[in-house]
Amino acid sequence: MKRIALTMIRQDLNHIPSYSFPSEYRVRMYTPGEEEIWADIETSVDEFPDKTAALRHFDKEFGSYTEEMSSRCLLIENADGEAIGTTTAWYGAFQNDEIWGRIHWVAIRPEEQGKKLAKPLLSAALEILSQYHDHAYLTTQTTSYQAINMYLNYGFEPFIAKPDCLEGWRLMETVLKRKIL
Repeated sequence: MKRIALTMIRQDLNHIPSYSFPSEYRVRMYTPGEEEIWADIETSVDEFPDKTAALRHFDKEFGSYTEEMSSRCLLIENADGEAIGTTTAWYGAFQNDEIWGRIHWVAIRPEEQGKKLAKPLLSAALEILSQYHDHAYLTTQTTSYQAINMYLNYGFEPFIAKPDCLEGWRLMETVLKRKIL
């Protein structure tokens, strides 16, 4: 499938769907010093070629904000206490440089995918965002079509950032067999 970058927005953070984690999993907040855990998870889903690259990116993006990450970055743990998933209820400059909440770096280890963890993780992250922001956005790509389907079900809508976005959303309509635009 052609990989096309896409942006999605949620105009408000009201009426966030609520899902619970399966009983053998729990969500907790990141603690400063857990950069390697974040890097391992993100590397496991091929966001980075190796852990060193992931750690460099973490340091560049979040290194000055590790205390803030304690209230915005979530980790999923399995029954053995191993962190197997993460996302960050972050923020960024969006339309006209207004600060919006941002769902950022969603990842669940491949061997743990398909276990009904993504919806509770997204719900928890959106609840955190709602404490700080009125709107949210996220960036994704057409190859993450299953996540896009979930984001659509959570009230996120396409944001046409550049011309190839239309091609990407048409592709998503075909792949997901649903009207999007």
